[in-house]
Amino acid sequence: MPEEAKPNWPVKKREMNTLHFKSARWNDFKFRDDDIIISTYAKSGTTWTQQIVSQLLHGGAEGVPVSKLSPWVEQRILPEEVFAGLEQQTGRRFVKTHLPADALVYSPRAKYVHVGRDGRDVAWSFHNHQYNGADVMFERYNAARPEGVPLWERGSDDPHEFYARWFADNSYPLWPFWDYSRSWWAIRSLPNLLTLHYADLKRDLAGSIRRIAAFLDTPIDEAKWPAILEHCSFAYMKQNANQIAPAGGAMWKGGGQTFINKGVNDRWRDALSAEEIAAYDRTALEELGPECAAWLAQGTAPG
Repeated sequence: MPEEAKPNWPVKKREMNTLHFKSARWNDFKFRDDDIIISTYAKSGTTWTQQIVSQLLHGGAEGVPVSKLSPWVEQRILPEEVFAGLEQQTGRRFVKTHLPADALVYSPRAKYVHVGRDGRDVAWSFHNHQYNGADVMFERYNAARPEGVPLWERGSDDPHEFYARWFADNSYPLWPFWDYSRSWWAIRSLPNLLTLHYADLKRDLAGSIRRIAAFLDTPIDEAKWPAILEHCSFAYMKQNANQIAPAGGAMWKGGGQTFINKGVNDRWRDALSAEEIAAYDRTALEELGPECAAWLAQGTAPG
């Protein structure tokens, strides 16, 4: 490959130590040539994409323990023994990250699937995640939080109130949304990165699964295609939520079916005022630029 054609691989520039993140976990991650890294902001189709990848790798099998096979590497409360389990996996591995691209160790040896989603949909979905969390979720994160990080609390039952704080306070209690989105958009042309959008997964699930399979060089056995498609449907995932959801659903009241909630977009449209919608759109344009802002709002994967 000519020198000028070589990709400009991302370099890790910072550590993030937050309520949710311990980014230094990636520093010692032992990549394999066929590893798959699923990257999303929270509530942007992470578990859905993990389920799709698991079905492609396991040929539409029933009962694939996604939550055990595919950990969130930089999760602050992730037990250390999970990494020993990853080392012992003999099949193709797939893990997830929520880090901005410049806070991650990015490997040319792996393949990355990035999924974006409108921030307003993210906030509405995360409100359910937070408000319906079991007490143990707050206890574990708060016990492990770094010095100076405020307590994570359940908050109001009103998603509009949650959104207002999230938008005004740099995505509190999560990590900066614009920062995350901008960082992955900037590297979208890398040859080992596939960029998708939550809305496109909803619009054309079958086409999206085939696109992921082609990117991962994972041939589909057409005899197993009906099972793969069924097992990646919202209805199937909801029914089998405790097998698919993180921690087997133990972090939420009602288990995994609470975590896999509605899977819909635009719940914010009837709640936000015209001024609030305009403020979000204006900020997205300022933070991301017109191309990325338009894509993040409505989908259709970039070329």
